[in-house]
Formats: sequence, structure tokens, C-alpha cells
Amino acid sequence: MIETDERMARLVTDWYEDLLHNRSDPRTADWPMMSSPWPTLAVCLSYAYFSRVAGPAIMANRKPFKLRNILVFYNLAQTLFSAWIFYEYLMSGWWGEYSFRCQPVDYSYSPVALRMAATCWWYYFSKFTEFFDTLFFILRKKTEHVSTLHVIHHGIMPMSVWFGVKFAPGGHSTFFALLNTLVHIIMYTYYMLSALGPEYQKYIWWKKYLTSLQMVQFILIMSHQFQLLFTTCDYPKSFMVWIGLHGVLFLFLFSDFYRSKYIGRRKEKELALNKGACMPVENDETEKTERRSENGYSKVYTSKLSACYSNGVNNGYLSRSKED
Repeated sequence: MIETDERMARLVTDWYEDLLHNRSDPRTADWPMMSSPWPTLAVCLSYAYFSRVAGPAIMANRKPFKLRNILVFYNLAQTLFSAWIFYEYLMSGWWGEYSFRCQPVDYSYSPVALRMAATCWWYYFSKFTEFFDTLFFILRKKTEHVSTLHVIHHGIMPMSVWFGVKFAPGGHSTFFALLNTLVHIIMYTYYMLSALGPEYQKYIWWKKYLTSLQMVQFILIMSHQFQLLFTTCDYPKSFMVWIGLHGVLFLFLFSDFYRSKYIGRRKEKELALNKGACMPVENDETEKTERRSENGYSKVYTSKLSACYSNGVNNGYLSRSKED
């Protein structure tokens, strides 16, 4: 029994060593964080623990930080970083050289092939810089934004992209990164405008459509990846399935988020307005008349009240105006 266990352990070790050193891309072997998957996995697990446990515990009895200037700078930097990676993906192949139907990985040492591999590494690195999104939410005590979707999305991406840089830095699946960086350009631009203050709110009316854009992104990724199931293409099928399943997972998670945040919230408001959570009236405002004694004379005053009240409590759908 012991000999069997030792033989099995040796087989697993040999397979791991062969996979890591003989089947991976030798061009990226000595690049930072590429020698082994364990450092990346450790960072991802530490991120998940900090996001859900340690971070909120540290901030539990502290006041939220005001990070307006830092947020503006950070989101501007992320916007520019994403724009640069997007440009590099275009120049490395997707601006005319690459085929949307089938694109094998170029493992040569040509300048363009090395440029694509380097771009893939920088995209991998960008997944770590995005951890600051979560850190800033926690420091500002906006923990409602650190949802399961948020943590899963940020937590698994570095590990997923590590495999791409290690074994297939280029080719068909980089379409995923190309689309993702384009979405991030738009997303971080929104965050930057939002951080600038209330006077810029009129420029970010399109917040709701960010989630829709992300869902469209995942549909395109799924379609682009799974077409290889019906096409002969010299591209690793395992990576095609891996990235395609990412599209399926994130489409499901983002769709559920969209339903709960926008469709579900709208239905709750409609239900509250129509079924007694507040008291609807036909006009937006109703008048309240009262008598006040002033300098020995009785005068009648009229004040405006919002139309949606229940037991004298404002439910948040319409605000109460000040008395005249």
C-alpha cells in the first residue's frame, strides 16, 4: 500500500514537472511569477480572505476613509493602463493579422510574437492592480459592493490568465483579453467621473448599461471560443473550453446581478407603491392645513407633503419637502 502511494505521488510529481517545464512556453518561463502557479494562487486566496474576512474586520470599528483624490488618480491610471494594453493587443495581431475564425499561437521569437506574449503578461499583471478596487471599497466601508460576484470575478482572473501566459500567450483566446480591456476602459472612465463628485453625475447616466455591456462581452467571448468545436484549428482545445466556460460563468453571475439590482429593485418599488408599503395618491404632493397662533391671531398655513407615506414614515421613493 505504501509503495503504491509512493508510486502514485512520483507519477503526479513527474507529470507536474513535465507539464511545467516541457510543455509550457519557454519564452515566458523566466518572466516574473511564471515559474510556478503557487505564488499566484497564494495571492488570489489571500485576496479572497482579505476581501471577505480580514478587511471588513479591520474596518469594523474605524471611520471610513475619504479617498476622493486617490480614487480619481487610480481610476485615471487604470483607464490609461487598459487603453495601452488594448492598443498592444491590436498591434500584436488583432488589427488585421489575426483571424476571428481560427488563430493558432505563434510560439516563435519574432518581434510580433514576442510583443503579443509580453502583452499577455501585462494583462496578467493588470488583474492584480484591479485588487485595489476591493481595497478602496473596504477602506471607504462600502462593503455592500464587495459582493460574491465581485470577489469571484477578481479572485479567479489572475490564476486563469497565468495559465494563458504560461502555456499559450497569444492566439485565439486573446480575443477575451482584447474585449475585456475595452470594457475596462469604459468602466474605469465611469469610476473616475463618479469619483470627481456630484457635479459630474450628469455625465454618468449610463451606469446601468455597464452591466449590459459586460454581459454582451461574455456572449461574444462564448461565441468566439465555442466556434472551435465546429472548426479544425491548431489551437489548444483545453484553453478554448477553459475561456468559454469563463464566459458562461460570468454571464450567469452578471445576469443574476443585473436582475437583482435593476429588474428586482424596480419591481419592489412598483409593489411598494401599489400594495401598501406606502400610501399612493394621484398627485405627487398633497396639502396639509394647520392653524398656528401668531401675535394673537389665528392663521392658516399650508405645507406640502410627499405623496408616499406609510404611518408617517418616508419610504424613500419620494422625498418630503420642507414646510413653507
